Amino acid sequence: MNIKNFINNKAGQLAFFVRGYWSYKIPYIELDLYFWDTLEEWAHVKKRDDEPYSQKERVFWHLLHQLNYWPEQKLLHDKYLRSELETCINYLEGEGQYPLDCIGIRP
Repeated sequence: MNIKNFINNKAGQLAFFVRGYWSYKIPYIELDLYFWDTLEEWAHVKKRDDEPYSQKERVFWHLLHQLNYWPEQKLLHDKYLRSELETCINYLEGEGQYPLDCIGIRP
């Protein structure tokens, strides 16, 4: 699998997990497991060090990092953070504009 296919496959899953967490249908532990599973799968992706990022990939890595960085309760209850993450999710789902404050990089 290449980077573009990986990001396209995982972006929808990431949006699903975050929305499920916010609606109390998916527990935080599942969101955390998704994070670690994604990193494990990333280790098997064929990539070159000089391969450029797409905007979608930058948003994907930014959102994934934010989910791991912020504590569980802040992800649920901080309105400003949720608004920023919602913008990222909308973009990954093809529904919104590119969030200008995304600085996602590959692990």
